[in-house]
Amino acid sequence: MHDRQVALVTGANKGIGLEVARQLGKRGMTALLGARDAERGKAAALRLREDGVDARFVRLDVTDGATIDAAARWIEAELGRLDVLVNNAGIALDMHKPSECNLDEVRQIYEVNVLGVVAITKAMLPLLRRAAPHARIVNVTSGLGSLTLNTDPSWEHGGVNVIGYTSSKAALNMVTVQLAKELRGTGIKVNAADPGYTATDLNNNTGTQTVAEGAESTVTLATLGDDGPTGGYFDRRGRVPW
Repeated sequence: MHDRQVALVTGANKGIGLEVARQLGKRGMTALLGARDAERGKAAALRLREDGVDARFVRLDVTDGATIDAAARWIEAELGRLDVLVNNAGIALDMHKPSECNLDEVRQIYEVNVLGVVAITKAMLPLLRRAAPHARIVNVTSGLGSLTLNTDPSWEHGGVNVIGYTSSKAALNMVTVQLAKELRGTGIKVNAADPGYTATDLNNNTGTQTVAEGAESTVTLATLGDDGPTGGYFDRRGRVPW
């Protein structure tokens, strides 16, 4: 059995995912960088190793069951455990108003942002159960998935009016709640992290926060003590309304 805690972060070759992996690695965890592109993933892992992190690339496409199953088998064979799963991989293709949405793009968004999370979590749960009651699952969502905030005309991001990305994150929030409900008796904590408006490729680097700030809520939830919450929705300042 590997003696360090092990954290798998999906979509970790850049942006918030890479920063989450770096921060968890700096806390002494082995950071597994899940990424579709092997070249980029290996380069990202190398950068983290040069920064003193025990980082390893894992080829992982959250829409490809074969890569998910292979990743789970590799983690079991090489490390024998998984303590933290960060479902960070996400896309935002649909930037049209609802009446003009592209249905193919909406389907692609759901495949990654919702179904990909379900598939990864299902595959990794046997490994996470081995780390119970200390295992943690963090689903990286968005404030744009909040029904409460989206119905508040005074909300600073209330002008965003798209159907694919926002509804996929609302669905991910429900996935979080249902997983937490199932796992409540195991000690495994499942929470949704809203990074906030962070400068990444997802928004063409227009965000107002740094990636370090954007990673803060996810890292906090990934390292919760046994008395921490489960089934909640948080940003770096505290609870976010559903």
